[in-house]
Amino acid sequence: MFGKTISYEISTSRENKLGTASGELVGGNLSMLYSLLGSKSTIKTNRKILFFEDLDEYLYHIDRMLMNLKRNGYFDTLEGLIIGGMTAMHDNKIPFGNTTKEIILDHVSEYNFPIVFNFPAGHLNDNRALFFDRRLHLEVGENKTHLLF
Repeated sequence: MFGKTISYEISTSRENKLGTASGELVGGNLSMLYSLLGSKSTIKTNRKILFFEDLDEYLYHIDRMLMNLKRNGYFDTLEGLIIGGMTAMHDNKIPFGNTTKEIILDHVSEYNFPIVFNFPAGHLNDNRALFFDRRLHLEVGENKTHLLF
């Protein structure tokens, strides 16, 4: 925030997709990103790193929102993807059949960018500050993930 270098190092998740990426960080709450599609306020993801998180959503809503982001080209030229807290997700009486992570991975499986799950940002007690519209370097390794602003 004050021009200083910010660095985060977090534990890895077995679902992460390894790799490195650099680009401007964009994103926010998944429901809001979905709601802004087709408007003047939709974000641009070309050559950027996308972050999203959400709270209190049904799994089939997550699937629908990600399908719409995909159909709108959000992932086509993305450099990297950071998933924050996907907190208090719900299933129906008839189970959707996939976890939140499985839904996300299904929608981005064809792309070759690094993916970080469980980044501590969103509706969580451990809520790290992220700097949108600022350049970020992302390293997703087998043992740790490193973000450097």
